[in-house]
Amino acid sequence: MSSTEALHGVRSMLWAAQRQRGGVGTRRALCSACARSLLLGTRSRICQLRGGAGHLRGLRPQGGRAFIPVVRGFATVIAEVHDKPHDRGPIAEYEERVHSGRLRDDEHQRTIIQSLQDLHDMLAHYKAPKVVQPSIESLQPQKKSFFGSLFGGGQTKKTATEISSDLPKGIYMYGDVGSGKTMMMDLFYDTLPHNIQTKTRIHFHNFMQEVHKDLHKMKMAHGNDIDGIPFVAADIAQRSSVLCFDEFQCTDVADAMILRRLIESLMAHGVVLVTTSNRHPDELYENGVQRQSFIPCINLLKTRLRVINLDSTTDYRKIPRPPSGVYHHPLDAGAKSHAEKWFRFLGDIENDPPHRATQHIWGRDINVPKASGKAAMFSFNELIGRATGAADYIELARSYEAFIITDVPSMNHRSRDLARRFITFVDAIYEARAKLVLTTAKPLSQLFMDRDEIDDALDKGGHKAAQGKGEHADVDDVMRSLMDDLGLSMEMLKNSSIFSGDEERFAFARALSRLTEMGSKEWVERGLGMESKGGKAEMESWQRVRSQWRQDSM
Repeated sequence: MSSTEALHGVRSMLWAAQRQRGGVGTRRALCSACARSLLLGTRSRICQLRGGAGHLRGLRPQGGRAFIPVVRGFATVIAEVHDKPHDRGPIAEYEERVHSGRLRDDEHQRTIIQSLQDLHDMLAHYKAPKVVQPSIESLQPQKKSFFGSLFGGGQTKKTATEISSDLPKGIYMYGDVGSGKTMMMDLFYDTLPHNIQTKTRIHFHNFMQEVHKDLHKMKMAHGNDIDGIPFVAADIAQRSSVLCFDEFQCTDVADAMILRRLIESLMAHGVVLVTTSNRHPDELYENGVQRQSFIPCINLLKTRLRVINLDSTTDYRKIPRPPSGVYHHPLDAGAKSHAEKWFRFLGDIENDPPHRATQHIWGRDINVPKASGKAAMFSFNELIGRATGAADYIELARSYEAFIITDVPSMNHRSRDLARRFITFVDAIYEARAKLVLTTAKPLSQLFMDRDEIDDALDKGGHKAAQGKGEHADVDDVMRSLMDDLGLSMEMLKNSSIFSGDEERFAFARALSRLTEMGSKEWVERGLGMESKGGKAEMESWQRVRSQWRQDSM
């Protein structure tokens, strides 16, 4: 009998015994902590009773039955002492619901709930910063001088919206009807840790109605020129350090125009967002009016939230595919579980348990810290931090078809050699058509330049562009589109101190392009025998392609 079954048995016996001792209508519900202490024969905690306190002193079995000796005088008091789900967390709550029969055990759901548990653990140690409400004066247009009134001006003062690196990364769960969105949100919201004192769960449509109403009130009180978004965001942040949206969507141009700034402002105030949707962020506001202006909001969601697919996909091995994409940042509590899930999926755990391996390359030994099947896992320092080069990466790619690289740092001009080596590694496994999973300190667009370098490059790039030098003039349309999506430009690259010479700059841009492609669903699923792609036949066909590449690379 499991410990959970034993606890349920103790509860049942206690209720029966109490009915016998306390008379008709008396009911005493015992929490799991008390039941566990009784089961183990230890002294129980004090349970708070309605109208007084009763002391539970222990469990004494008599003739197969059990009862609780209680303080005389409280036998007829009805006690309701319930478990507090947030004492347990999403995983323990899921186990409880599975055992009670309310939920069916599902391996794919467990991988998703682990992501919820990761965020729960981070929130247990999170203290939201004090919300600083912007002044009304700071939200109004700057007063025009005499010359300003002649030549234009009157722009609203910009308010700081820098998002702290300490902000726990939220979650964006999407899936079709019946994929378990509501259940997942219930698990997370109902088990939020004690220290989260302010929280809100609301349907996204209702939330946006309230936002528009508050913005309208601001304009009625202070004029149409006021920028009410920072004020409204601060007000929301004061009421909710964790904000949970049901059914995130965007179907209205008015919503699209304010969402990026609103979400960015909320995050800058330390609000952690968790949301469900029936669409991937890339599919939000499709074919909407002025959709191009909504793209920054989509990029913000993908960068600042962990995007998780709730729809269970199956491959020929019947191993649930991890619900999130192959790249994870920052290096938080979820990074380790992210890497482990993908290693289990891309490796062959049952037939080839994880082990250390050694590859002999050009008379030298390359140690592989963790391998299974055709998957290899390294930390960044274990692979890139050593004196390795293109020949090593090519040989490793001939032996393995998937690489999980953890703890990838942000690289700047002080780590130029690491950046070059990492780009060489990316090029090698791209040519080998291998899979790549990364846990990184920064998003892809900031891997090779730190924040100060990017800001400096933007300033210099803008100055040169104003002198008549067009951006992206020397790159093709595909590369230009990619760099626009990443918020980069060739002027930024040319003014960054990390790269010297056009060859290095183009190598950096090419690496970003290839990382983007290797992160796509099509790249990840190719050759895995996914049933939707043709199953084993597709896998065998892809293996023939890989075999040909190995021969050509020798």
